[in-house]
Amino acid sequence: MSAVQSVKKNIKPRLNSAFKDLMSVHWWMAACYLVLFSTGSFMARLAREVPIRSPLYDFHKSIGVLTMALLTWRILTLLRVWFRKYTKKAPKLTLEWWRIFILHTSLYLFMWAVPVTGFLLSNSFKSNNVKFFGIVLPNIFPQNRAMVDVGRSMHFWLSYTFLAFVVVHMLVYWKVLRANWKRFTNFVNKKFASSAVDI
Repeated sequence: MSAVQSVKKNIKPRLNSAFKDLMSVHWWMAACYLVLFSTGSFMARLAREVPIRSPLYDFHKSIGVLTMALLTWRILTLLRVWFRKYTKKAPKLTLEWWRIFILHTSLYLFMWAVPVTGFLLSNSFKSNNVKFFGIVLPNIFPQNRAMVDVGRSMHFWLSYTFLAFVVVHMLVYWKVLRANWKRFTNFVNKKFASSAVDI
């Protein structure tokens, strides 16, 4: 084997910076949606007189607004990835490609629809009822008591349908998820090991 071949063999392919950005925002959004599902399920069961109920709703809405901002960043980054990838080589429109495309498109639609229906519910119930960590946001929808039940129903059913699609997504990418979990646990174990040595 020549020296040039040896060097080429040891060089790892560089990941596209846009793709790394996409993966970064993917995990940030995953964490946000985990918080949203957890807080949403918990706060919906709280009685109105419970003191933490109102602050928890505000926190839930703030994370919902954050996910909308992250979603915008994610879509712009995805367009960069697609442009770089598909201007070089057109995709093979196989059945598997269409399955993945439909699954991901559905996930993006839910990522948009769930927070929007949350805005509908909040704005219909009370004007200027959505805050981003204390900053009052302008209404997207007009205050309309007749739409409160519609917004509540849509937000509930879309949230749990979205959760079902997330589960499907996790099953499709189970090997990737397991590899990332293993990488994360190894990182945590090394950190704890190094902390124990320092002590």
